[in-house]
Amino acid sequence: MSDPLAALSARGVSIWLDDLSRERLVSGSLADLVADKHVVGVTTNPTIFAKAITAGDAYNPQLHDLSVRGVEAEEALRALTTFDVRAACDVLRPVHDATNGVDGRVSIEVDPRLAHDPEATIAEARALWWLVDRPNLFIKIPAVRQGLPAIAACLAEGISINVTLIFSLSRYDAVIDAFLDGMERARQAGHDLSSLGSVASFFVSRLDAEVDARLDKIGTAEAAELRGRAALANARLAYQHYEQVFSSRRWEALRDAGARPQRPLWASTSTKDPASPDTRYVVGLVTAGVVNTMPEATLRAVGDHGQVPTDSVRGHYAEEQQVLNRLQALGIDYDDVVQKLEDEGVAAFEASWDRLREQLSATLRAQPAGQHRS
Repeated sequence: MSDPLAALSARGVSIWLDDLSRERLVSGSLADLVADKHVVGVTTNPTIFAKAITAGDAYNPQLHDLSVRGVEAEEALRALTTFDVRAACDVLRPVHDATNGVDGRVSIEVDPRLAHDPEATIAEARALWWLVDRPNLFIKIPAVRQGLPAIAACLAEGISINVTLIFSLSRYDAVIDAFLDGMERARQAGHDLSSLGSVASFFVSRLDAEVDARLDKIGTAEAAELRGRAALANARLAYQHYEQVFSSRRWEALRDAGARPQRPLWASTSTKDPASPDTRYVVGLVTAGVVNTMPEATLRAVGDHGQVPTDSVRGHYAEEQQVLNRLQALGIDYDDVVQKLEDEGVAAFEASWDRLREQLSATLRAQPAGQHRS
């Protein structure tokens, strides 16, 4: 195909945008990407919102109204972000309807400071589900060990979930088990399983960044030869796990009750190494039934010069397991790497949330009480 994004979509990869802002909504940029660039979903996170809300003046009218009402920063933050996500859900609603609920989804993350508190996570997920009030919403819950019960509990209540910050294969297995548990409980509670959705967001490029830094310290020829191979190996093996579980009798019982599989979602797909091709984590992870969420720069790079294969995941499992085995033999501790990345991921989102809350608090205090809304 002359259009690489169309080819990617034709291969069964759902293209989602990893970005959202009020400016993107007001300008029609998101609608244009849906119409012209095969975008069928949107993901957000605290860092994305921190960047959006502190840039430009698109949020000023709503900030003024919140200030006049005496709203505190915590509530203001929820008002601003849920407004954007609700509007994005409306932009994507035709896609949601056309795909019978498979795509057209928009994700919003629970307060990352609650990641290790399952009860608080469930309460926050309920609140966000109610505030946005759109059927094509995903609530994002980090895949930390303590968050697994919250994932199952929310699905059991009929809340669609995007499980985020997955780095390890063992944690991915636990996430799938939480999904199956939640869907089984939802079935018992009488929920319509066909309307419930879930994706498992497997982070990609950050693994190469961490592993490659450790390989560079080793400094041998074999270490150099393994640079840039860990992330694709890890993700491809995750898909092997997906294939195994979603052909099991346990899954088939849910499928027969109307459930859809929890699709793997490739996240963190922009390249961190300037020497690496900017389409690496898109064209290297092409297979049917997955999502790839990309920042706009990566999306446009794929559209401009992406070479999209028929399938770049299946058929590589033995080879990729050997990559992980060789890394372990060189002294790269897989468990240490993935735990470090999980801890850093949660901490980074917490820091973005805290900075934004502090900035919002200062902005709300600085709003002139008698200023007219522009």
